[in-house]
Amino acid sequence: MRALGLEGLRRVENVRTTVLGLDGKRAGDLLNRDFTAPAPNRVWVTDFTYVRTWAGFVDVAFAVDVFAQRIVGWHASSSMRSDLVMTPLRIALWQRGREVYPVSPGSLVAHSDAGSQCTSIRYTEHLGLEGSAPSIGSVGDAFDNALMESVNGLFKTECLRTTVFHSGPFRALADVEFATAGWVDWYSNRRLHGTLGMLTQVEFETLHYEALDREPEPAK
Repeated sequence: MRALGLEGLRRVENVRTTVLGLDGKRAGDLLNRDFTAPAPNRVWVTDFTYVRTWAGFVDVAFAVDVFAQRIVGWHASSSMRSDLVMTPLRIALWQRGREVYPVSPGSLVAHSDAGSQCTSIRYTEHLGLEGSAPSIGSVGDAFDNALMESVNGLFKTECLRTTVFHSGPFRALADVEFATAGWVDWYSNRRLHGTLGMLTQVEFETLHYEALDREPEPAK
């Protein structure tokens, strides 16, 4: 890499974004750090991270399906209210509904950290109306939502700290949305993932569904 004038990117992290709800009440941890699923639409994890812009901080929230670690919904906002984490779930449910296999009521676990947005009454009621079970990790332990910590780190390293998806400084919310949209599209549709056998996330899900739909061969 040195001979080619290339340099690897390094991850850094230092700002706390998880603030415990005032009443301290929350759902239990249904995953116990097991970020695997037998099929899509069984377990989603959510979290958000921050982006500095000239106009102030912007928060970007993601919803990730753990089966192929695919980002199924995201939302950028200058507000840290409950809608920040609810909107990616709404988008994900809508997007999955447009695909061949939508989310079945009662089959999905939505996991998050113990931030006040994810322990709010609005968020919990929204999951209940959609037939999804809430799951929340312990306070101050990144390992309880390790998959999302990894995705957030990749987002900052591959999207925010390069000029691939945005050529200039982040001036306002619109700049963050533009860069995030480009990165999510690349991350799901073109980036090869070693944990998926060097397939894209979309390819990995497609192969899963093709195996389900494949007609059994007649006995010889």
